Amino acid sequence: MSNLRLINETTASSVSSVSITDVFTTDFDIYKFTTYQEGFSGNTSIEGRFINSSGSIITANYDYARLLLKANTSAYEQGVTNNSDFRSFGEADNMGCNSVSYIFNPMNSSSYTFWLSQDISAKDSYMMKCIAVLKQTSFVAGLNFFTDNGGTMTKFECKVYGLRVDS
Repeated sequence: MSNLRLINETTASSVSSVSITDVFTTDFDIYKFTTYQEGFSGNTSIEGRFINSSGSIITANYDYARLLLKANTSAYEQGVTNNSDFRSFGEADNMGCNSVSYIFNPMNSSSYTFWLSQDISAKDSYMMKCIAVLKQTSFVAGLNFFTDNGGTMTKFECKVYGLRVDS
C-alpha cells in the first residue's frame, strides 16, 4: 500500500473562493495539498482558512510567518499573529503559480493544526515559504482558498493526498 493516497481533486474556473470540505479523517495525521492557479485581472494572493467539522469557515486565531524571495528585489519576511486567515498559496496571474503544502493534525482535537507550504511563480520570478498555525484545538474538516482582494481566478486546481508515515 502506498504511503501517499489521493483523496480529492478539485478544479474550478472564474472563482474568487473555493472550499474543499470533508477531506480530513482520522486515517491520516498529515495531508499534502498541491495547487495551481492562474489568471486574474490584477495582482492578488491566494489565502487560506480552515473549515470546521460543522462546515463553517474559521476566521480567527491564525498565526503565520512567510519569506518571499523575488529575483528583482530583496527578501521580504513577515510574521502575523491573531489573524483571520493565513498566507499564502501564491498569486493568481496569467503566468500561473504552483504550491505544495502540508497540513498536520487536522482531526486531532488535542493539538493545534499546523500548515507549511512553498510556492513558485514565473511572475516576478518569485518563490515563497510559509508556516501557519490555527491556535485552537478543534476538528478541522476542510480548507477554503480565496483571493485576498475579491478578484477572480480564471483557473484553480487542487489535489489532496493523505500521507501515512510508517514507524
